[in-house]
Amino acid sequence: TLLAKAVAGEARVPFYSMSGSDFVEMFVGVGASRVRDLFEQGKKNAPCIIFVDELDAVGRHRGAGLGGGHDEREQTLNQLLVEMDGFDTSEGVILLAATNRPDVLDPALLRPGRFDRQIVVDMPDVRGREGILRVHMRNVPVAADVDVKVLAQGTPGLSGADLANIVNEAALLAARLNHDKVYMVDFDEARDKVMIGPERRSRVLSEETRRKTAYHEAGHAILGVKLAHADTLHKVTIVARGMAGGVTHFLPNEEKLMYRDRDYLLDQITMALGGLVAENLVYGRHTSGPQSDIQRITQIARAMVTRWGMSESLGPIAYGENEETIFLGRSIAHSQNYSERTAQLIDEEVRRLVDNSLERATRLLTEHRPSLDAIAAALLERETLTGDEVQIIMQGGTLPPFDREAAEAARRRKEEEEMSRGERIDAVLDAARRREGEEPGNGTRELVPDGAADAAPAGERPEAERRPPDGA
Repeated sequence: TLLAKAVAGEARVPFYSMSGSDFVEMFVGVGASRVRDLFEQGKKNAPCIIFVDELDAVGRHRGAGLGGGHDEREQTLNQLLVEMDGFDTSEGVILLAATNRPDVLDPALLRPGRFDRQIVVDMPDVRGREGILRVHMRNVPVAADVDVKVLAQGTPGLSGADLANIVNEAALLAARLNHDKVYMVDFDEARDKVMIGPERRSRVLSEETRRKTAYHEAGHAILGVKLAHADTLHKVTIVARGMAGGVTHFLPNEEKLMYRDRDYLLDQITMALGGLVAENLVYGRHTSGPQSDIQRITQIARAMVTRWGMSESLGPIAYGENEETIFLGRSIAHSQNYSERTAQLIDEEVRRLVDNSLERATRLLTEHRPSLDAIAAALLERETLTGDEVQIIMQGGTLPPFDREAAEAARRRKEEEEMSRGERIDAVLDAARRREGEEPGNGTRELVPDGAADAAPAGERPEAERRPPDGA
């Protein structure tokens, strides 16, 4: 869709846009009639471009529904096929379409002479993300310490909209903290907020729970440093975000994500087991914290055996292919194309891979138990450590003194910013009542439009915050 918008701006010709769902309605024949009208208008104004968004809404494989050949959607598709074959390139009408489900399109749509050129617009790679971030940073005062390459490397799989959101969140955070520029720490915070979720500092945790979380994340961090094929450690924190009690963040290598070899995948399994092993070493048993880690290592190990042919005993054979039935949908239909004996061998091979990685993680963390204790203690004190600080601790070095008062002041400032919307509305209404001479706190709360809750009287706000909201 974004590519079609770019074409519309550059082509300098009439551009007609419709969604696939706009064609089909409850009345029979409306869809086919709208297709005829659209192409007739395009031919009158040639040269022009016709764009159909979400093509899969009308272009699905015929015969996949229960309505048979008289299905209204199929009649619309038939008319679309006729119109595409009914004109040649000399008429100057170009047809573009967008879909995120090319696998369900009718084969007739993709034949030469119709949609014969397919452009795959994937998520941006690391170079693309760097370029997108630089574009969105043009209107933001960026500090000199901001490393766009590191930020791009730490945002794999994000779309352009996600990256724009990160820059916007970083600018808002810098404005709340009265910064004159947006620093790297602001971008780090914004990235974590977009990728993982907002901080939950209001969540009350016991000291024992914080200690378990610190050892869990320290286990991940140590294995991330010691394993030869693991990704680069960026930072580790025990500040709760989203559904996670703590996060160990790595900077993945884009090539490793595309072409994952056996050594890299085994290191990923071993590193994911670091939290569970650390809890077992310190407490003799583990909590429910490693739930997501266990799910991840199981998925990787099973994919290595059944999809990527990385099992020595089973060989390069794909097991468990789905034979989907169009009437039952994608999730209901499933057939097993291997015997029960093979299923048992798959389970045994998956367990062997995980057990070997578990033994390896236990050996490494046992050897580096002093570093495990030191990193956990530093996390309890500082809450967040960078990858360089973890390296210093593991090498026996000493971190610079920690300013607890400054950290506590920053924490309180963040907690004030995370007031609930209702509390902020009450604060705005009370301030308004004081100006009008009324007693604050009396009366009912009125509905406040979105964005007004963040506003306060201009005379009571810092100069840096007297600004309109984004888009105003």
